[in-house]
Amino acid sequence: MAHVHAEIASQPECWREAARLAGTLPDLPRPGERVAVVGCGTSWFMGMAYAARREQLGQGETDAFQASEFPTGRRYDRLIAITRSGTTTEVLDLLTALRGRVPTTVVVGDPDSPAAELADSVAPLPFADERSVVQTRFATTALALLRAHLGDNVGALVADAEVAVRASLPIDPVLVGQVTFLGRGWTVGLAHEAALKCREAASFWAESYPAMDYRHGPISIATPGRLVWAFGDLPAGLPEDVAATGAAFAHSRTHGYRTVLGRWSAGRTPVDPMADLILAQRFAVELATSRGLDPDAPRHLRRSVVLT
Repeated sequence: MAHVHAEIASQPECWREAARLAGTLPDLPRPGERVAVVGCGTSWFMGMAYAARREQLGQGETDAFQASEFPTGRRYDRLIAITRSGTTTEVLDLLTALRGRVPTTVVVGDPDSPAAELADSVAPLPFADERSVVQTRFATTALALLRAHLGDNVGALVADAEVAVRASLPIDPVLVGQVTFLGRGWTVGLAHEAALKCREAASFWAESYPAMDYRHGPISIATPGRLVWAFGDLPAGLPEDVAATGAAFAHSRTHGYRTVLGRWSAGRTPVDPMADLILAQRFAVELATSRGLDPDAPRHLRRSVVLT
């Protein structure tokens, strides 16, 4: 079994532990603080989701940046850096540049890493660290931690995750030639992450967009044999517009998944879009194996980008 299979399946327990940990960390953002969240790749997308969710809940202005693109001239009350390895060059460079200027907290898998040394405080998640190159449980556990600190019901989220690790996929990956993931608000980051998993694990053509922007051009590639997969709230009329293209459409509901045949799958499916991301992770891994690829050995990738 690939490492990533076991790591995906372990997410409910990791999220449960993150919720417990959230109440013990004094240096996560307080309501009203102006906050920036940074990361690279998957960690950046989790930062996007957290930033949008924090603002949605009225807890303060929150921006998300790829670490190399952080605007160092802006003022923030706190910077949160998400990094699994704690060795990524862009994150280390930014933490070094901000020392003594902005309070920094690093959410990290390795509490003995260079990033942990550079930050003012650490939110350690060693129980969610991974052997696989493709990130799954560390990133979602970081988001679970931050959501728990915002007051979201992570207990209910864990229950949804326990369903997602064993639920049927909305469509057989071998039937799909391309997939586009969509989100709204805080789930835009989840959509970007789902598409990245398909590209990383399976070298597969996947795109992602805010759901309202999808009809402003990207829908033109929808056609039979392709899939549109939406997270969270749906814009009015979007399912009908996708159906008119002949593409499959997937969206989690309390009653199941709507698929290419227009039917609902049997059994309970996840309600929280973050648990729905688990299904997208599993889809990407099954897609990789169906294409004869090893999801633990993605092309041109390693666990951390360390530049010399």
